[in-house]
Amino acid sequence: MKIALGFLVLVAVLALVLVFFPWDVLRGPLNRYVSEKTGRHFEITRKLDVKLGRNTRILADGLQFANPDWAKDPQLVTADSAEIELSLLPLLHRRIVIPRIELRHPQLGLQLEPDGRRSWALGQDTADPKNRPEIGALVVDEGSVHFIASGHGADIQTQFSIRGPDGNASAGDMPLAFKSSGTWQREHFTGGGRTGNALYLSAPLEHPFPIDISAVAGQTTVRASGAVSSLATLDGAKIEVNIKGHDLADLYKFFGVVLPSTPRYVLRGDVSKNGAVWHATNLNGKLGNSDLTGELSFDRSGAVPLLTGNIKSKSLDFDDLAPLVGLPETTRSAAALPEVKGVRAAPVAVKTAAKGDPNGKILPTARIDGPRLKRMNADVHYQAIKVTNVRHLPLERMSVHVNMKDGVLQLDPLDIGAAGGSFVGAVRIDGNSSPAAATMHLTARQLELNKLFGGLKFTKAAFGKIHGEIDLKGRGDSVAQMLGTSGGKVAMLMGGGEISNMLLELAGIDGGEIIKFYLKGDENVQLRCAATAFDVKNGVMQASAFVVDTADTVIYGDGQISLAAESIDLTLHPYPKDMSILALRSPLKVAGNFVKPRIGPEKGALAMRGGLVLALAAINPLLGLAATVETGPGKDADCGPVLRDAASPYAAARITALSKAAQGKEQDKPKRPGILSRLLGGPARAADKSTEPSTEPSTEPSTGKPAGQLP
Repeated sequence: MKIALGFLVLVAVLALVLVFFPWDVLRGPLNRYVSEKTGRHFEITRKLDVKLGRNTRILADGLQFANPDWAKDPQLVTADSAEIELSLLPLLHRRIVIPRIELRHPQLGLQLEPDGRRSWALGQDTADPKNRPEIGALVVDEGSVHFIASGHGADIQTQFSIRGPDGNASAGDMPLAFKSSGTWQREHFTGGGRTGNALYLSAPLEHPFPIDISAVAGQTTVRASGAVSSLATLDGAKIEVNIKGHDLADLYKFFGVVLPSTPRYVLRGDVSKNGAVWHATNLNGKLGNSDLTGELSFDRSGAVPLLTGNIKSKSLDFDDLAPLVGLPETTRSAAALPEVKGVRAAPVAVKTAAKGDPNGKILPTARIDGPRLKRMNADVHYQAIKVTNVRHLPLERMSVHVNMKDGVLQLDPLDIGAAGGSFVGAVRIDGNSSPAAATMHLTARQLELNKLFGGLKFTKAAFGKIHGEIDLKGRGDSVAQMLGTSGGKVAMLMGGGEISNMLLELAGIDGGEIIKFYLKGDENVQLRCAATAFDVKNGVMQASAFVVDTADTVIYGDGQISLAAESIDLTLHPYPKDMSILALRSPLKVAGNFVKPRIGPEKGALAMRGGLVLALAAINPLLGLAATVETGPGKDADCGPVLRDAASPYAAARITALSKAAQGKEQDKPKRPGILSRLLGGPARAADKSTEPSTEPSTEPSTGKPAGQLP
């Protein structure tokens, strides 16, 4: 009993000693010990006190703790006073666990280097995670923070203080007001707002940290309000975000999300975080004149981040697509969102045709950033229910599946509603090669003639269905380069329909028929078939077949379109099927560039025929009139085999097989290739002889004009 009583007395004496121990006498030795172990100056400047327990509280009146020598700011922290709660048991395992730090009037200097060094890490090796203390909560009242992260282009000064809504001290949920300025991603940065004053850096989820902040970096403005459970990982974030700016592509600099270039935008959404995945739901906003809704997820758990989601526009304004292909933002797009202030700089690489400049180019030359394609993967579906403001273009709707993986961008499937039909197919851009390699395959289905050329007066009453194929491959770092180096085939086919008779007579310069239709009004004529095909090599589209056959006129064409030079050089040869007077028929030229093409009769041929008319008229007016009489040499093209064979996916293979079988019998019979074989790229076959019109006199292969016919 006496022994037990003595032990209790001893414990009581030790407790009293510890309670009343003059801890301040240890201030000097403690300062030297911490300085030696951390390799930087540490000092409690005025008084030290300790409250023992499982979590021991260290009370320091006046505190200075230096940064490592490489840091820009000499001090990591200075404060009028500090209360540090330290867990003792983890020290046995060489772990520094600080559940809580409370600072009065602190000034903090935090620096993060690209090599992993952190100024707040303790010990000689500041890049070693073991030397970083585990801080649960940081409680402050008022002071400043200077944060530097050169790898992120960040140098930010923040001033904060405990203020209520009326400017007085407050104990509300968000008593800490702050203002920030500096740079983020090397863009000028300003920010401010209100937060809680207890920053739970690695606390459990039951301690949400409320925020209501706004920030401006470059031309991007962000407003966020909500709560975050842990500032260390941002887990449990539930935040309403409002963001606006000049280009969604700018978000790559700030958040690492690879997005296409857009006009100025305003968006809101609910943002949350679960592990390594950020979710943006209830997205709603505008890009220029276009609306945008949907949801996105951004997963950073893999070596390459992954963006997934579904986005929809009820109405997509065509002008808003300009930045997507590297063209400048239009005035209409900019005017749609006046709340997004500032002037947007035009893309450096873009060269577009100036008004009145007939030699300008229209294909975008903005560079495609191949390396950026490798920095994020994507699996996003986009749908535009309606495309508006298309002017003379026949676009109606759009849907696309965007798949980006390991530097390869695929738009597959791509479905563009146009002219009552659609263009369906895929586009692939491989950014792993330099320059990038691109392939495009599109199938045109059920395009309506009157809608496809709706801007032309003579086609408004026309009708017919057009089908086609576009297969191109090219290389380049811009749309212009890819098309300018492309190779492949382009083909279009049309079956029966109707077209303006006046248009045909104008093409044939048939004065008599033009006067007749001018007096009685235009009327449609049967369109029996139409077919055109181009072989594409090094960006030059060479016409391999071109025929338009109507009940009134058959038109053949030849020439080329250069995607590299953006120029057109096509010649159309009309052959009316009826007899008429006052006809000065000559080939029709389509020439010039994409900006300002020229359409008119071939001047040389027209001049020769006009000269002949004048010469004969000088001898006898009746002879001059006789020279304008059109005898109607045009004959029907055989449309049946053309359209029937072209409708079969095995047509080209079948033509090739039949041609090889017939080679032994007809090797010595030179003939002009048939329309279908030229359209599909295969050799001619015997059955195709009927697809060329038999004219009288015979047709010259080089020009398509009847031999001996007066020009």
